[in-house]
Amino acid sequence: MDKYDCLKIENQLCFPLYAASKEMVRRYKPFLDELDLTYTQYIAMMILWEHGESNVKDLGKCLYLDSGTLTPLLKKLEAKGYIVRARSKEDERNVLIRITDAGDALKDRAVKVPEQMGQCMPLTSEESAQLYTLLYKILGQLTE
Repeated sequence: MDKYDCLKIENQLCFPLYAASKEMVRRYKPFLDELDLTYTQYIAMMILWEHGESNVKDLGKCLYLDSGTLTPLLKKLEAKGYIVRARSKEDERNVLIRITDAGDALKDRAVKVPEQMGQCMPLTSEESAQLYTLLYKILGQLTE
């Protein structure tokens, strides 16, 4: 084995993870265009559909995003009427995000996206579950 084999792209775990992630987001695009959402806006809305409200810090933690990335995203969602942002009365440094009626109504249109994406995936449900488990194992180790 050559000492530079470690630099070959086919020997890098990071590359197929990166490429697969990029391709997955590309596959989401036509479905999310119908909702007028970007992928990052979609995953933020998923958290809000589940919880109804959050603060910026907790939302960022769930999505592995920093506030510099979240703030412009949230401003765009607010401009679309899907969320409202307000400073906490208890601690003004804390920005609360609440889903609006329009944002909640969007959930009825978004509910078909996971099924549409499932049809794009070349994995069985068992393989998907294994991959999910492995990816969260990696995330858990990398974010400690």
